[in-house]
Amino acid sequence: RGPAGRGMAAAAFERRVLRRAAEHHYLRVRLELPDGGARPNAAQFKQLVVTALRELHGEVGAALPVDVLTYEEKTLSAILRVISSGLVKLWSALTLLGFYQNRRCAFHVLQFCLFFLSPNQTSPFLLALSGNSRELVLD
Repeated sequence: RGPAGRGMAAAAFERRVLRRAAEHHYLRVRLELPDGGARPNAAQFKQLVVTALRELHGEVGAALPVDVLTYEEKTLSAILRVISSGLVKLWSALTLLGFYQNRRCAFHVLQFCLFFLSPNQTSPFLLALSGNSRELVLD
């Protein structure tokens, strides 16, 4: 018999733990600079990401290992890799960043991927992050 004699058994909960959680998460992001002007190069883009982390999360955030795997200066888009434990910090820091060189700016997360791969493995799905079929120019 359940609680208060209602004839229902108490709910049983089961805890499940993933043994092989993803080591990294990947974000495809685009920086929007509405007023035009100078575009950051790859090093400046990386510094902007670190600055965003530092402004929101302090030195702990700035120390977060984030890699810029690809960067296109023409479209201001990049693929970022971050350790799983730092995903929320990175995403929130990019979302809340509002200025680049005293000009308004905004980061947009275009895609998010999660992989269960070791560093020695490769994935054909990572290629999906590198392009957008809607931006494809056919001759």
